[in-house]
Amino acid sequence: MTILSVLDQSPVSAGSTPAEALARSLELAETADRLGYHRYWFAEHHGSTALACASPELMIGQAAARTSRIRVGSGGVMLTHYAPLKVAEQFRMLEALFPGRIDLGVGRAPGSDTHTARALAGNATRPGLDQYDEQLLDLYGYLSGSLPPGHPFASVRAMPCGEGLPELWLLGSSLEGAKYASSLGWRYCHAHFINPDTAEAALRLYREHFEPSPFLERPIASIGVSVTCAPTDEEAEYLSWSRWGWRLAPGQFARPGVPTPEEAMAIKYTEAELDYLAYVRTRSIHGSPGRVQDRLTELGRSLGVDEFVTVTITHSHEARLRSYELLAGAFGISVEHASPADGVPR
Repeated sequence: MTILSVLDQSPVSAGSTPAEALARSLELAETADRLGYHRYWFAEHHGSTALACASPELMIGQAAARTSRIRVGSGGVMLTHYAPLKVAEQFRMLEALFPGRIDLGVGRAPGSDTHTARALAGNATRPGLDQYDEQLLDLYGYLSGSLPPGHPFASVRAMPCGEGLPELWLLGSSLEGAKYASSLGWRYCHAHFINPDTAEAALRLYREHFEPSPFLERPIASIGVSVTCAPTDEEAEYLSWSRWGWRLAPGQFARPGVPTPEEAMAIKYTEAELDYLAYVRTRSIHGSPGRVQDRLTELGRSLGVDEFVTVTITHSHEARLRSYELLAGAFGISVEHASPADGVPR
């Protein structure tokens, strides 16, 4: 059974505003809920003129209040910026408000440039990556009320108290993320749209070295994939130029934000950029509904996953909505056949 989910980076189209991008994200969340998507994740980015969401936890509450069935969460919270207790309390609040529907996905990437990351730390030294595993252990300890007796904050409780926990996911685009997820016994989502070449090795490492945890007995994995679906292959490729051009030459456009396909195709790319563009086009999943379905089915079979967390970036909001509608139709998902919010069949 194929499970479709959404990763929303809240793209700001050139000529529009971040406020409009966030409003469109909430509209897309409502659409995904209606179409039968399983979960809806908000990404975290800072200092970007093209990606509007700096606070996934705020968007999660808004989206969960506007939907009725779909799981809503972070894809992800960049934990190295924050104290684990604060993150635990934010997601305990969300779980208390929307029980059984909240996901907490965490990552270690900065989601910003180094200067902005330093500002997020309040001029303090940002926690080193060698402390990330300790942050993850503390986060789980606060969420579950199970910090070890010798921990300096063992008596501290993340509020509000309650029985339920958000569903925990560790996000990664390298082998390191898979190592953390396997040793901690968390669910793992590999960012195939960022680093497709490490997906097979990362997922294999995760499964082979998985250690059961109090809340997860066996490994559960998904992949984040970039998808652009349109009525024809030609239109899907045309729409995809917005994402390709924005990623290749973000500083060459007259207006900030995700460019139109025409603006992206008009750029004079360097030889190196053209080489990278050729690579991206071979790895991008775009096309008519049938073609996208075939590509995802083949990818899922080769990697041994059945859940795809799909990210779609187009300049046109209408084209993005249509892409998700066509994708849902290709796989025949619907609210009636969707997985229940409190569990994924495996």
